[in-house]
Amino acid sequence: MAINMRIAIDARLYGPAKNKGLGRYVEQLVKNLELVDPEPEQSSVQGKSNEYIILLRKDNWDEYQPRSLNFKKVLADYKWYSLTEQIFLPIKLWRLKVDLVHFPHFNVPLLYRGKFVVTIHDLIMYKFPNERATTRNKFLYKIKYWLHGVVVKSAVKRAEQIIAVSKHTKRDLVKEFGIVENKISVIYLGYEVSQEQETRNKKQETNEVLIKFNIRKPYLLYVGNAYPHKNLERLIKAFESVRLKYPNLQLMLVGKDDYFYEQLKQFSNLTMKQWNNEVIFTNHISNGGLTELYKNASVYVFPSLYEGFGLPGLEAMSYGLPVASSKASCLPEIYGEAALYFKPTDINDMTEKICQIIEDESLREELINKGLEQIKKYSWEGCARQTLETYAHLLNHGKAV
Repeated sequence: MAINMRIAIDARLYGPAKNKGLGRYVEQLVKNLELVDPEPEQSSVQGKSNEYIILLRKDNWDEYQPRSLNFKKVLADYKWYSLTEQIFLPIKLWRLKVDLVHFPHFNVPLLYRGKFVVTIHDLIMYKFPNERATTRNKFLYKIKYWLHGVVVKSAVKRAEQIIAVSKHTKRDLVKEFGIVENKISVIYLGYEVSQEQETRNKKQETNEVLIKFNIRKPYLLYVGNAYPHKNLERLIKAFESVRLKYPNLQLMLVGKDDYFYEQLKQFSNLTMKQWNNEVIFTNHISNGGLTELYKNASVYVFPSLYEGFGLPGLEAMSYGLPVASSKASCLPEIYGEAALYFKPTDINDMTEKICQIIEDESLREELINKGLEQIKKYSWEGCARQTLETYAHLLNHGKAV
């Protein structure tokens, strides 16, 4: 069978276990490309088919099993952001003789000289060059920041095409690097509703997580990491104000216990004082436990100062949970009319919007219904189809500019 295009996808972070957001993107892109790009015997393109080379590491090799004959696994066991990645990955790709490579993140090897597409999710390091966002010392942080800048700039300048996950990220790329707009394709990420979410309206039969952490209703919920740009210190201050009006309210902060969460706990201890026990840090929670928390929460609060896409709010909407969101960066673009927005640096505004959702039942119902409709706009299959169109256009017509 003749081959139309030979495309490599750098899937070394395949699977959300490796990197929740990026790993999910890589996993869903590969799985859905298998669905939208036919196997050789099903192809209607004059007997030709695209061949996909999926590059994996040893630790996620078994997580992906090709379901189509035109998808093949190849071992590329080079650690992300490493010297081996910079030196040996270009050699591996050259030996594979591919027509195009898709790098799903900015870390394109500086020595690679073949055609490639790169996905840029955000420019957080450029927007928030904050030494608090790293556990390294100041000198090492400055080296890391400089290297990050070199790699990102090289990737976006040399790419045949850039995929941005939101219009906001596209605008940032144009402004920061002077990239012409038609070199950047905006392809939204998808959202896949699980069976657990489909049963969101059924009676909750177990409250194991609520019992474990001594959680009582009502409570506010945040799920994610505690990096400085997530703005969780202001959320805790807003919660302190909200609690003056609702003394039984609790705040649940769900995320892996790390350096940043430890810093946040110390801040909470100093800020909340006699109410500190009402701010509950859960560490990592399994999917089943997380489902329980979503189903029983009163409001999902997303105070972030900067996001590339904002999947957490969509996840909350999929469980029928009303969302109070920051109006910063891409969030109004992604959530549309399905969230109630506040200025993230204004604690009083954040407080007011949270109270508004708690008090106004008709507003709650409106946000819930709009949220369930909003998530339908984001499909992994649609993401894969648009990505495939980008591949085809480049290989048939050359560079976009």
